Formats: sequence, structure tokens, C-alpha cells
Amino acid sequence: MSEELKVPTMADCMAAGKQPEVLFWVGSAGSYDDRAKKITKAFVKILNKANVDFAVLGTEESSTGDIAKRAGNEFLFQMQAVMNIEILNAYEVKKIVTCDPHSFNCLKNEYPSLGGEYEVVHHTQFIENLIQLGRLNFEGETLKDKRITFHDPCYLGRSNNEYSAPRNVLGATKANIVEMKRHKQTALCCGAGGAQMFKEPEKGNVDINILRTEDALETKPNIIATGCPYCNTMITDGVKFKEKEAEVSVLDIAEIIVKSMNL
Repeated sequence: MSEELKVPTMADCMAAGKQPEVLFWVGSAGSYDDRAKKITKAFVKILNKANVDFAVLGTEESSTGDIAKRAGNEFLFQMQAVMNIEILNAYEVKKIVTCDPHSFNCLKNEYPSLGGEYEVVHHTQFIENLIQLGRLNFEGETLKDKRITFHDPCYLGRSNNEYSAPRNVLGATKANIVEMKRHKQTALCCGAGGAQMFKEPEKGNVDINILRTEDALETKPNIIATGCPYCNTMITDGVKFKEKEAEVSVLDIAEIIVKSMNL
């Protein structure tokens, strides 16, 4: 990624005596999962296009500990959190943006009690702000009249009451935004939360991601938009299960913006 995109690290900035505008928290999925890496690259393209002064921790970034906490290992969570907080505070980080609602929720709501006080925003909120400030301009009509339905991530929506930013960003593409019957406060989980992403469904249980994909497909979309790498994986698997991958794309909002702007 560093070969084709401008991605400075906090260590680089400190060595140069600079303090970036924002720290981009990449997250575990965005760092290691091949599909999620594409979301990371798309968001970096947006940051570069908008001339945002940002940096990443690079090899100094570790898991937020969110998955350990959801799986019931509070001790491991606190170990991970304290280690991250020490690094963030050493760099005097004030504002963090992330594409991962799990990291967003954890950094925003659970780190403060351990000494990590930061302004934390989701990438859809950050992109919305860039649009409002005129730092991102949409001139093309690549997605005009395309049908897009948005799946609300649990940790962005119900846990943090953010429903407007993703929809406002998608609206800027001139696409036709169509809502599922279950959306916003009544949206169905994709099935990845609570560390369920890393295990197979229990015998006798319905695959939640298939049910959620069916909700999305009922809107007859060209694109199912996601705002979370875990949701992206679960919905993509659902689309493949329904054998609709030739007709419907599953894209993160950052990828949709990059596509709309022909970046």
C-alpha cells in the first residue's frame, strides 16, 4: 500500500516534529484480511484526495481487544487496551478515525475508563464532514440511478445511534438509496458480533447473515453498501450462498465513494 498511496506513520511524523490532523486506526480486519484491505486502501485514497493530514500507527497498532471482551476475556481486553492507550497517549493523539465500528465503539466508549480519552469518529462520519467542508467534490455520475441499499452495522447504529452519516454520504453519489424493511433501529445484525465471526453457526440455528442478505436482496439492489469489514464479509458470504454475486456487488461506503469519484 505504501508504494502507491501516501501513508505516513506516527513515528515518521514524530521524527519530523509534526502532529497529524487525525490518526487512522486501521483495525485487525483492515490490516490482515485481504478483502478488508481493499476498504483500507479505498479510505486512504479518499484521505489523500481530500489532502487530509493523517497518519497510522503501522506496526505499533495492536488489536483494540474488542473481540476478546465480547468473547468474555476481560483480562486480555484490558491488557490490549492499556498497551494501546500507552502508545496513543505517548503520541498525544487527540482524534481517531476508523473504518471498523467494533474498534470505533471500543475506542470511543470503553477506552476512556482506562485512561484513553480521544475524539473517535467512524469513516462515514469523517467522509460526511469532508463533503460538508467542500474537501470532496463529486463531479461524475458513475453511480447515478444505481439502486443501493445500506446495511446498518450494530456498533455504529444501535450502539452509537449513527444512522444519518452513511446515508448522507451515499446520497452524495446521486445513487437511488433504497431501504430494507428492517433498517436503522430495527436493522437485523449480520451475525458477526460477539466474536461470532470466528465460529460456525451452532447446530440447529439459522445463519443470521443469510437472513440479513435476504432482507437486502428484497430491495433489488445493484449494490449492498456496508460500513464495517465484518458486515462486508458476512453479507458477501450471504450473496454467494444465494448465488447472486453476478448481479449484486457488496461494497464498503469508502469503496463506493472511490468508485463514484473515479479515484
